[in-house]
Amino acid sequence: MHADHSIKALIFDVFGTLVDWRSSIAAQAQTHLGKNFSLDWLDFADAWRDQYQPSMQKVRSGEIPFCSLDTLHLINLKRVIQDFSLKGIDEQTIAELNLAWHKLGCWSDTQMGLNRIRQKFVIAPCSNGNISLMINLARHNQIHWDAILGSEIAGNYKPNPIVYQASVKALGLNPSEVMMVAAHSFDLKAAADQGLRTAFVARPQEYGPAGAKNHYKAETKPLTEVDYSCSDLNDLATQLGC
Repeated sequence: MHADHSIKALIFDVFGTLVDWRSSIAAQAQTHLGKNFSLDWLDFADAWRDQYQPSMQKVRSGEIPFCSLDTLHLINLKRVIQDFSLKGIDEQTIAELNLAWHKLGCWSDTQMGLNRIRQKFVIAPCSNGNISLMINLARHNQIHWDAILGSEIAGNYKPNPIVYQASVKALGLNPSEVMMVAAHSFDLKAAADQGLRTAFVARPQEYGPAGAKNHYKAETKPLTEVDYSCSDLNDLATQLGC
């Protein structure tokens, strides 16, 4: 496929697309809680992530005012601790564990792929994560962004249209000049509905290996029409002529 020269910027989903949240959260939960508790840490990570969309939906629906993902993660963590009947965890430990989302490890191709793409395009996250979370994730993984976009500048959460609109506006570009990159078709469909170009990146290990206990299954191919479909970010870089 030949590169599309009308595209000037790529914006990226982060959780699952660029970073491996599941194994990172499981490892950090074990680090913070493992001295006093013994449990399936991947199950704990899955349970915490299970609260992600329902908590953001309360913001999207107007049930609660916009607040940062850090705030929602903390509320969700306390609920999961209660669900797992983990007693006696002090507030400082809970606060430190909540920052695990700021230290997620990236997929093996993320750094090189983004570096290649950045040689030709403006790149920025378009994530539901707040700006401070995105800064810390970038520094943790040696990712160099040109801007940080997404939920906090929009005051709402994906896939609300305003998140994509605000990101395009912040870049000073037209929607057709911006491409949304994600491993999740719902995100790409929502971006395409706002006139953005789209690229699907397969992350077959996002929810763990085949047969993992959780009920999620990663998409191995896009479930919506996209402009590019890629095996990883290096594949995307190659398709874009980087």
